[in-house]
Amino acid sequence: MKHSPAYRLAATILHGFDGYRARFKQITFDASRRFREAAWKEAQQASAARINLYEEKVGDTLTRLQRTFDHEALTYCETWREAREHYAQLISQRLDYELAETFFNSLFCSVFHHRHIRNDWMFVYSSREDAAHHSGIELCRRHWVNHDWPQALAWALEEAPFDNAFADLERDIELGAALLETLLPAAILQADDAQLELLKSVFYRNKGAYLVGRISGGGEQVPLVLPILHGEGFGEQQGGDPCLHLDTVLTETDEVSIIFSFTRAYFQVDVSVPGEFVHYLKQLMPHKPEGELYAAIGFFKHGKTEFFRGLNQQVAKREDQFVIAPGVRGMVMAVFVLPSFRTVFKIIKDKFDPAKDVTHAVVREKYRLVKRHDRVGRMADTQEFSNFIARQDHFSPECLEHLLEVAPSTVSLKDDKVIIKHCYTERMMTPLNIYLEQCSADERVMVLKDYGNAIKQMAAANIFPGDMLLKNFGVTRHGRVIFYDYDEVCYLTECRFRHIPKSYGNDFMCGGGDSFSIGPNDIFPEEFGPFMFANPELRGIFMQQHPELFDPDYWLELQQAIVDGRIIDVYPYRNKQRFAGTIGQLVY
Repeated sequence: MKHSPAYRLAATILHGFDGYRARFKQITFDASRRFREAAWKEAQQASAARINLYEEKVGDTLTRLQRTFDHEALTYCETWREAREHYAQLISQRLDYELAETFFNSLFCSVFHHRHIRNDWMFVYSSREDAAHHSGIELCRRHWVNHDWPQALAWALEEAPFDNAFADLERDIELGAALLETLLPAAILQADDAQLELLKSVFYRNKGAYLVGRISGGGEQVPLVLPILHGEGFGEQQGGDPCLHLDTVLTETDEVSIIFSFTRAYFQVDVSVPGEFVHYLKQLMPHKPEGELYAAIGFFKHGKTEFFRGLNQQVAKREDQFVIAPGVRGMVMAVFVLPSFRTVFKIIKDKFDPAKDVTHAVVREKYRLVKRHDRVGRMADTQEFSNFIARQDHFSPECLEHLLEVAPSTVSLKDDKVIIKHCYTERMMTPLNIYLEQCSADERVMVLKDYGNAIKQMAAANIFPGDMLLKNFGVTRHGRVIFYDYDEVCYLTECRFRHIPKSYGNDFMCGGGDSFSIGPNDIFPEEFGPFMFANPELRGIFMQQHPELFDPDYWLELQQAIVDGRIIDVYPYRNKQRFAGTIGQLVY
């Protein structure tokens, strides 16, 4: 039977999607082996490979389409209208249909260069918006507590699908149960119907494995996360594989939200039904957008789809307009926000301030670097958009005038539409410089400490932020300091940290010393203070908290550790919560 061009178009795209999903699943499936073998370097490489995989498979599929169809046929919108209908039928029984729709959208946008965004020709809205059905697949395992919390925790750990043994399971159970009994509400502790529930799939990321679920009883429920780590210093099981230990127990919604934060790399976790999996996570973290949850489990492209749909809905409400973002205006980026949507939009300016020696291409590559890299809870994830279109009256006059002035090659007007050729989006945060002006004295001390921790943890992940000014960092609703300005970011190992020669004193940058050469990658940590803080009081507090950041030897030792292949992880919970102590690891 000879199929129509539209059907063949749909089938070719679905074939490409199947190839993407197969490779995605294989990389994810191997996470358990990498964890078992403590193959941390391989885990980093696999994480980056899985992020790159989507664009690779879209590119391969686009090439196949271009070989199969001539340009006129491939760019005929009516063919895509029919192809969309065929595609919707082909994926109607799939459990990952929403991911398949996003893949179709990516091919449409690749062909039409992000123009003609209409639901007639692509999936602006889901084909199953009102027809989703339950798969019947059981995602969780469950256990009645019967007032025996140690036994319940033993069930959680012993029945988990780990190949490695626990170094001291009795110790972990004792510590975990004792902490649970201090954390849980009395209604759950005393309930006859208390139940412990865990997703069957293990969440792997960096050097950690996480059991995720909830505890319910007495009409209440709380989330539950059990982080499992390799026991450095805890011995090995027979056969040479490292033993495991329970690192802590987490039951607060905010703590769980931080683990799934937009500032961290995507989990490697087996997901049989993406929509139902995300729905379950949404119950644990009701304030987290679904798009972020899709991204957290590796489907960041569909997370972008969900973000776009949510943005369209919010703009349609007309509650507010796009306005210039509060804070100091950037030298490289023009930044605006839709306040009710809690999102920042960033556009690369046409011309940069003289102090910035970068190009558009360099800036875009810096953002790609961060996208691929482990963000260790300290760098905001971004989404990249092309040909973003909104009505002119959705922008405040001041905002639109500013964008047209600083980025005329990117922002233009056509009739009553604003067309933005390229922009990034990030979660909105309070700029650190503004936060410090508004917070209390105690909050000031805490946030400055976290500011230093953020710099240290990025450095441990081989990232040097470059421009460490306060305005380039933000504070989340959880009080965490996050870096979000990437135009000067680089690998720590590319930097050359140097001491200031004693003969030049503390003001060597300001004159003298013709024989003292400074290279483009030279960095003098002893000079950080005045650059980071104009306020002497803030500078003093920070230098007292983090004196090592001003010592070149600290940076050189960290560089050497990275060069030697040491993988330093950053765990998403506080050091005081850990059972095992620091064991040479950096934690939140």
